[in-house]
Amino acid sequence: MLHPVDHDSVDRVIDRWIFVLPDLDPVVQGAITRMQKLVKHLSRVRQSSLARYDLQPFEFETLHTLAGLGAPHRAGPTELAAATKTAPATMTSRIDTLAERGFVRRLPSTTDRRKVVVELTDAGYRAWRGALDGIGDEETRLMDALSPDEQRQLANLLRSMLLLAEADATG
Repeated sequence: MLHPVDHDSVDRVIDRWIFVLPDLDPVVQGAITRMQKLVKHLSRVRQSSLARYDLQPFEFETLHTLAGLGAPHRAGPTELAAATKTAPATMTSRIDTLAERGFVRRLPSTTDRRKVVVELTDAGYRAWRGALDGIGDEETRLMDALSPDEQRQLANLLRSMLLLAEADATG
């Protein structure tokens, strides 16, 4: 387990810049830069995990949305488009691609014969779950550097920061 006294790449950068920018707050700069680096790292892990299952981000997002609905993992194309903030025509194209790959299937609606329902297949569920597990494994590995109490504290501290950022975005 690492200890807070261990120096990382951010410490070395701050040590270099503190002489050029004496008013630089090393705590603020260190925390923000580390968050940025962790987000980039997790983004690379996500890309790698999706690539292992030959999924594009938009495919994963659509499968994720269907899986998140719970069994039987079905939704109408309009509902999927709204949930993913995607144009209906774009969602139709996504569904076509996923259906060709055997990850979803179209079923007739039981309430309106003019409509279809999109259902996640077993193959789609396995691809989604495999990619998700790859991402989750790395998230867990990183969080395991902290004790359970530290993990809760970090989650709460980040929530406070996010609430402030979200309030600014809506204000």
